[in-house]
Amino acid sequence: MKYLQKKYALSNQGAKDLFKGIIYSALAYISLMLPVALLAYVLGVLLAPLTGQGQKNINTLLYTVIGIVVLVLIFILHYLQYTVTYIGTYEESERRRITLAEKLRTLPIRFFQERDLSDLTSTIMSDCAGFEHAFSHTVAQFWGSILSTAIVCIALLIYDWRMGLALLWVAPISFAIVLLSRKLQVKMGKKHIDAKLELAEGIQECLETVQDIKACNLEEQYLKKLDKKIDNSEKAQISSETMTASLVTAGQMILRLGLATVIVVGNALMLRGETNLFSYILFLIAASRIYDPLSGAMTNMAELFGVDLQVDRLKSIQDYPEENGKKEYNTNGYDITFDHVGFSYESGKPVLRDVSFTAKQGQVTALVGPSGGGKSTIANLAAGFYDVDSGKITLGGTDIAPIDSVALMKDFSIVFQNVVLFNNTIMENIRVGRKNASDEDVIKAAKAANCHDFIEKLPNGYQTVIGENGSTLSGGECQRLSIARALLKDAPVILLDEATASLDVDNETEIQEAITNLVHGKTVLIIAHRLRTVESADKIVVLDGGVVAESGTHNELMQKKGLYHKLVELQTAASDWKLQRAGE
Repeated sequence: MKYLQKKYALSNQGAKDLFKGIIYSALAYISLMLPVALLAYVLGVLLAPLTGQGQKNINTLLYTVIGIVVLVLIFILHYLQYTVTYIGTYEESERRRITLAEKLRTLPIRFFQERDLSDLTSTIMSDCAGFEHAFSHTVAQFWGSILSTAIVCIALLIYDWRMGLALLWVAPISFAIVLLSRKLQVKMGKKHIDAKLELAEGIQECLETVQDIKACNLEEQYLKKLDKKIDNSEKAQISSETMTASLVTAGQMILRLGLATVIVVGNALMLRGETNLFSYILFLIAASRIYDPLSGAMTNMAELFGVDLQVDRLKSIQDYPEENGKKEYNTNGYDITFDHVGFSYESGKPVLRDVSFTAKQGQVTALVGPSGGGKSTIANLAAGFYDVDSGKITLGGTDIAPIDSVALMKDFSIVFQNVVLFNNTIMENIRVGRKNASDEDVIKAAKAANCHDFIEKLPNGYQTVIGENGSTLSGGECQRLSIARALLKDAPVILLDEATASLDVDNETEIQEAITNLVHGKTVLIIAHRLRTVESADKIVVLDGGVVAESGTHNELMQKKGLYHKLVELQTAASDWKLQRAGE
């Protein structure tokens, strides 16, 4: 059971259920040989005069009763096999899906950066479904058929080893054909999986960008590319299944040669008087029955190679290192300090180099600079979403590296550049910030974020369901709800990543006033491209190419005539831009 648990990434109960399924499958397959044994015995009685044993009477009633008992036994064993295998598989599938969901909840953010969304979706949905089908139809049946066939083969070899070898010599050759081609089958299976993933990515991209595709009249071109991905996926599946079917069919053809050798060897032994007619007929009957489970075992074995690929993909999630940080920690205030921090998403490609600054509690610290300078990365590092490559980050003098990121999040309210809302009511979307908040607290936060007026105009007010990711709201309205959620949490540290990017000038001013009221006693780290929104910040850190180019207040930086001054001048010039008529 430990072997099964490790090989197929099962729970302890799942391994027990699979073991039971194998045993019942083996017993069910063995029970199918009981009618053969009964038939052989009846034939022995009928053939007694021909073998010199004299006339024997057949007790019809006794054989009928035995036949009924055998049928009942076959039914019971097959019922137990079906019940244990299928119910055990579906219960294990439930445990696996829940375990995966719990695992994903505990994984660090870097995991989701490394794995594509369509890849994760395919693993959780398609691979789990494949796992479910394989364990209900293949795994227990494969090992059960191997075990039962081995028992029957041993019995036949003991009865007559010469006829047994004539019957069974083809089995190792047939299985070797399938087994030795495993690498090729796995290679073809990986190509099929890769093609399916590429297709899934294409479909997801099409759904997410359908508005842009239509706006640019690219429907025909894009659908041609998607059709090509569908064709590639289909060809990969056909190639994979054709390869597997060819090898399995070849093995099954060789397996049937055993019947011919049984006939040849049996005739030779009878001519020499070394066996009798009863034994000869017994092995002929056995040959007609034993090759069917062996053929099924070869088919199942080929399918198991594909199961191994699915199990490996599931293991890649289950075995990914979890965060084991401290759940409890103490801080002396809530100053955020970056001390010579270096960081890179990919090895050899640094995003931050020797970054040092302090965002003080009770002040607004703004991060500005050209795109790609590392502003959002700093916000992610401050929240503990990634581990730094060098240096350290402290919160109130405490290094955040050993702290569990979920525990750390209790002290952070974050508004990301890309807003995420749920297909629920506005009230519940804001309440995500603090699950035990009262309706009055939610409304208060909404008013502070300048949401209350537009919410009241909706058909059901705060009970309006806003659709998937706020599809029924404008971009600015979605962002204000996200800000309200952060305000409701009322954490001592506030991270605002382009929090006012989708707001008009009037709303932007009101949100800035709300943020100003929130600053007292808290650490505010704000990222903004609109430099006028951070002019009143207590400290402005200018990033360029992953390093701190300069820092200070707005007035100090303007006097330095450095990068910040240049950015302000460029934005001022851009604000004066206007459309001109042709020829002007």
